[in-house]
Amino acid sequence: MDKVLVTGATGFIGLHCVEQLLRGGYEVRGTVRTESRGAEVVGAMELANVDSSKLEIVCADLLKDDGWSEAIDGCRYVLHVASPFVLEVPKDENELIRPAVEGTLRVLKACVGTAVEKVVLTSSFAAVGYGHDDKTLFSEADWSDPEQCSPYPKSKTLAEQAAWAFMTELPEAERFELTVLNPVAVTGPMLSDDIGTSNDLLLQLASGVMPACPKIHMGFVDVRDVAKAHVLAMTDAQTNGERIILSENEMFFAGMGKVLQQAGFAKAPTRELPNFLVKVVALFNSQLEGVVPFLGRKSDIDKSKAKRHFAWTFVSAEQSALETVKQLQTMGRL
Repeated sequence: MDKVLVTGATGFIGLHCVEQLLRGGYEVRGTVRTESRGAEVVGAMELANVDSSKLEIVCADLLKDDGWSEAIDGCRYVLHVASPFVLEVPKDENELIRPAVEGTLRVLKACVGTAVEKVVLTSSFAAVGYGHDDKTLFSEADWSDPEQCSPYPKSKTLAEQAAWAFMTELPEAERFELTVLNPVAVTGPMLSDDIGTSNDLLLQLASGVMPACPKIHMGFVDVRDVAKAHVLAMTDAQTNGERIILSENEMFFAGMGKVLQQAGFAKAPTRELPNFLVKVVALFNSQLEGVVPFLGRKSDIDKSKAKRHFAWTFVSAEQSALETVKQLQTMGRL
């Protein structure tokens, strides 16, 4: 069976990709930054009752050349999932930009002249929908404006643009295929203690840590569908050269709070904070700084391309959120 490299194998999405690939009979090589973290991947597969005999763990850092040639050797496909994602705005934007851009190019360059036939790159809706003042409906034709972005969307935009530019400049004789997936907020069940950044938002909602909701409209998609899209895109020639947004549904934060409250999570807020108050609080809270440009704006998504390529019924945003908070409750986080 074909061998697949999954970068960032310890991450929320990465673990689900590893799981689905192993269940599909693939040989999987996963990258981790330090040798000690390899046990996290193996342990997660054991807890998920997945045979890990075809799983190999190697060390490779997005900011270093060491290890990438060995990681890619013998692989037919690469899922480049690894990328930093934090809620708080860092003091130095290069903490996010350098690993995203340099890491993406490092992986792509390491694929040149090898057996790799296709790379599936995990980008984000953050590379699509930021920096547009009046736009409310987004498609794959849209790009975020790096000059109008906070560090995280800027890092995702620059990394994806660098990837497409690299592919354009690659000589035909050395070319392999590329598909880019742009998920919105990714929620759903966890395979390890890494709950994922978007799940952390659900935790804040369900626990009442967030006493009221900023008036933010955003998309949600389940991690199992995101991983499934990676695995399908890997072998589906119809997705070659495409960027595809992944979103099951979009809603205001207060709407998600209502879903949780109706399911018995009584602390979940359903009222919205006035926009001016969010702006004031954001001056002292770096987690809110990045959402200020989206206050009161709808961000709907044209899902036609995703539906065309990924024709199954996605897990609903509501079901994904409820499964997540119930698992967080089981884990003692609520």
